[in-house]
Amino acid sequence: MPTPFSKKTNVVRQASDNGARTKKSTRVGLRPGMAWHRRNFLTQVLIPSLFTKRSGDEAAPRFPKIRPGEYAITWIGHASFLIQTHDYNVLIDPNWARWLKVIKRLKQPGFEIHHLPDIDLVLVTHAHFDHLDRRTLRRIASDQPIVVPVGVGNLVHDLGFNIVHEVDYWQTVQLGSLKISLTPCHHWGARFLADLHRGFGGFVIEANGRAIFHCGDSAYFPGFKEIGERHDIEIALLPIGAYDPPSGREVHMNPEEAVQAFLELRAKKLVPMHYGTFRLGYEPLDEPLSRLLSRAREAGIHDDVLVMTEGQPVVL
Repeated sequence: MPTPFSKKTNVVRQASDNGARTKKSTRVGLRPGMAWHRRNFLTQVLIPSLFTKRSGDEAAPRFPKIRPGEYAITWIGHASFLIQTHDYNVLIDPNWARWLKVIKRLKQPGFEIHHLPDIDLVLVTHAHFDHLDRRTLRRIASDQPIVVPVGVGNLVHDLGFNIVHEVDYWQTVQLGSLKISLTPCHHWGARFLADLHRGFGGFVIEANGRAIFHCGDSAYFPGFKEIGERHDIEIALLPIGAYDPPSGREVHMNPEEAVQAFLELRAKKLVPMHYGTFRLGYEPLDEPLSRLLSRAREAGIHDDVLVMTEGQPVVL
């Protein structure tokens, strides 16, 4: 029997065959890189960021009317996106926080949170503070469902969602014509350092024969090819920033690796994300995008890159 999803929809959870193939070797270890101590993140990045004025504008968005078969994508900032179909509004990794503890938000969200349309479904890729912001989630929650990786559910159970679905790699949740699948990545999911039981991943969102892939956070790994084999991905939302982290660990893709992942996914459109909002690495805020566009030109996919502006919906 399907479990009630809401008053008018049902959910079906299923796991595909040989789902264990990519479960191994996806978690990044906690050991810092060899030269992590040779630079000082506090004095070189954090303190200067405190004196940097936030950029960007917050204007009331003009959400388009979505026809059957269309997607509207709105970048809110960092890894936060609003995905709209004709029938559903899906929010991914919503974060309107001005601070991540001591890390200042340097780019305004695309619009104020009260401008959101009614949200039918929320997806959270993992428990890190820049992706799972409890204060934001509490404001968004209005008795709709939320989907999270295994081990993350207890962080969102008390926020006002009517049901919490914890899924493992390759499992799916179905909401009417909308199909959500969790995919592997090469990252880590701990909320705190000793908190290693929490899952992490990306999401494939499928509707009307079209698929959007939100990578979550990931270093480059060979699993992108398998994701592309399992799903016919049209639009890939890929992280390109924080590739020079204070720990020296390889936990995020650099822009060149994002192009490689895009090619292995066999996607049609690359939307960069996870840059320009919070300075989480030593690289300058404007470096990831310039490196991405340079590599895209070299690879002959420059026209396939869609650089979005926070708060401005794009219909595809």
